[in-house]
Amino acid sequence: MTQTQQAPTASRLFEPARLGGLELPSRLVMAPLTRNRAGADGVPGELMATYYAQRASAGLIIAEGTTPNAVGQTYPHIPGIHGPAQIAGWRRVTEAVRAAGGRMFLQLQHGGRVGHPDTSGHVPLAPSAVRFPEPLHTPGGLREAVAPREMTAEDIRSTIADFADAARNAVEAGFAGVEVHSANGHLLHQFLARNTNLRTDEWGGSVEGRIRFTVEVVRAVAEAIGPERVGVRISPGVNVNGVDEGDTEEIYPALVKALADVGPAYLHQVHAAPDQAAFTGIRRDWPGTLIANPALTHEEVAADGGRLRGELLLAAGADLVALGRGFLANPDFVERLRTGAPLNELRPESLMYVQGAEGYTDYPALER
Repeated sequence: MTQTQQAPTASRLFEPARLGGLELPSRLVMAPLTRNRAGADGVPGELMATYYAQRASAGLIIAEGTTPNAVGQTYPHIPGIHGPAQIAGWRRVTEAVRAAGGRMFLQLQHGGRVGHPDTSGHVPLAPSAVRFPEPLHTPGGLREAVAPREMTAEDIRSTIADFADAARNAVEAGFAGVEVHSANGHLLHQFLARNTNLRTDEWGGSVEGRIRFTVEVVRAVAEAIGPERVGVRISPGVNVNGVDEGDTEEIYPALVKALADVGPAYLHQVHAAPDQAAFTGIRRDWPGTLIANPALTHEEVAADGGRLRGELLLAAGADLVALGRGFLANPDFVERLRTGAPLNELRPESLMYVQGAEGYTDYPALER
C-alpha cells in the first residue's frame, strides 16, 4: 500500500550543493539510521551493501552509527570500524554505493553508558558513574543497565585517539568523510549534559569543561583526515537516553564557537525547526554548512515525507536537510519527492531492528 502525495512543484531541495570537496546532486541527505543488520562481530555484509546502494540517489548518505572501539558498542549487530574485517565489510558497502552513483559519510558513535557487558564484553565507560535508567537490549534479551566506569584521563585520551583511528579506517574503507556523533544521549552528549557529567576536573564542571571532550574528539578527527571530511551531529535540548543538559542555552553557543575554530565541513542539528531558538542561534553562529534534521510527525511523513518541513528549513537558513523515515521505506525517496509519486508505507516497528531482508531491502522502487 502506498501513501499519496501532492503534485510536484519546484523546490530548493533538489538543487545541487557543495559540501567540502563533494558535489551533491541535491540538498536531501539520508540521515544516519540504526538498523542492526551487521554481523555479531560488527562486520557489514552484502545485505547492508544492497540496502545502501538502493538509496544511492540521496544527495548524501550518512551511514548509521558505527563504533570506533569495542567498548563503545551500544546494541547487538551494530557495525564497527575498528578492525580489519569491519573495514573490509564497509568497503564493500561504499563500493556498491559509488557504483550506483552515491556519496557516503560514516557516523562515528560511541555509546558511553548506553552499552552492556553482555553485548560488548566490556563494562561501559562514561564521564561519570551514572547508570543508564532503562533496561538495554542485549543478545540475551532485555537486561538492566550496569553502572558505567568513570573514565580516567588516560581513558579519555585513548578514546579520542580511537575516534581518530576510526576516521582513518573509514577513509580507508572508501567513505568520503565521517560524522562525529555528539547527540542523542551517547558518550559525547553525556559529557555535555549536567546530569551525566558530574566531573570537577578539566573535562567537567563549567561549560568550557563539558564541551572539551567533543571539541577534542573533533579536533583529533579533523587532524587525522582533514576538516573538510568531518561533520558533527548535535541535539540541543533533545533529552533522550536519559540525558538532561541543564543549560542548553549556554552550552551550545560555546560549543558551536569552539567547533567553528576547528573548522569541520558541517554541523548537523537533530530536531531542528525554523522558529526554534536553538536553530536560529546556531545558524547565526555557525559559519559553515548546516544540515537540519526535523522531527516529523507520522502525519507529516504520510503527507509528503517531510518535503514541506525541509523546504521551510532551507528558507530559514539550513543548507541541507536530513530525513530518515522516508528513506527507510523508499529506496528511490528523492525521485518520489521530486515527482510527487506515492510513498511506500513504513513497515511495523518489529522489523526495524532485526536481522534479515524483510523491512530492510524489500521495499519496492517505482516501476519504470
